[in-house]
Amino acid sequence: MSNVAVIGLGIMGLPMAINLVNAGHTVTGFNRSQDKTDKLVSEGGRGAASIADAVKDADVVLTMVPDSPDVEGVVSGPDGVFAHARPGTLWIDASSIRPDVAKRLAEDAKAAGIRALDAPVSGGEQGAIDAALSIMVGGEAADFAAAQDILTAVGKTIVHVGPSGSGQTVKAANQLIVAVNIEVLAEAVAFLEAYGVDMDAALKVLGGGLAGSKVLDQKGQKMLDRNFDPGFRLALHHKDLGIVTSAAREANVAVPLGAAVAQLVAASVNQGDGGLDHSGLFKQVLQLSGRH
Repeated sequence: MSNVAVIGLGIMGLPMAINLVNAGHTVTGFNRSQDKTDKLVSEGGRGAASIADAVKDADVVLTMVPDSPDVEGVVSGPDGVFAHARPGTLWIDASSIRPDVAKRLAEDAKAAGIRALDAPVSGGEQGAIDAALSIMVGGEAADFAAAQDILTAVGKTIVHVGPSGSGQTVKAANQLIVAVNIEVLAEAVAFLEAYGVDMDAALKVLGGGLAGSKVLDQKGQKMLDRNFDPGFRLALHHKDLGIVTSAAREANVAVPLGAAVAQLVAASVNQGDGGLDHSGLFKQVLQLSGRH
């Protein structure tokens, strides 16, 4: 078992840290808000007063924070992970950030004597709670092998997809697929409701055919219930779609559907819905349809 420092105990980071505790690891957490740290302690983990305190004795450091600047903020500088982790420490970044930033930070980690993996996850809050996340990992094969006990404690589908930055590239593709699926599901639900069909029956039969998907299974009922309590916030998906459209432009790849959905997500965020679950994109479809 390993000494694991978890930096970022939010919607995803906290259940991941708890699952690491349940797997038998010694887990020390650091979070800007103390209540999340207290929750980890109540589940058998330890709390740290600073990043330096969290990582000083760690074999593995797991970061789970919202965006590229946040990752840079916790790993770089005199108070960051790279300055205080021991040489040979394995750093696993489970955040979803720009692939170019992930690659650059991996190089910075190597210069500090730290092994780096970019390992963004998919599966949302429930996947984190159930330790059933899909994890796409970029980095050295030997470091991926060394991380297996940590990754299997929090995930179910764990795949090494290439060198540093590759995990983030695959995650960007994941977010493109999910966003387009949510948008078309929202349009289908609004269409069906307009015709007054039995919605439970409709989603059941759609879910059993080629139209079936995990998005339909996990987000369809939320749309019917108008329950957009966040499992994955629209604001974060907005950030991720910015990564997609920027990276696609750099690669000279056309993403016309992705670009259209990115604009709809941006509109939802700009209208004050960034704190809703990404299934809350349904509100935008209803608004455009003059429905409620």
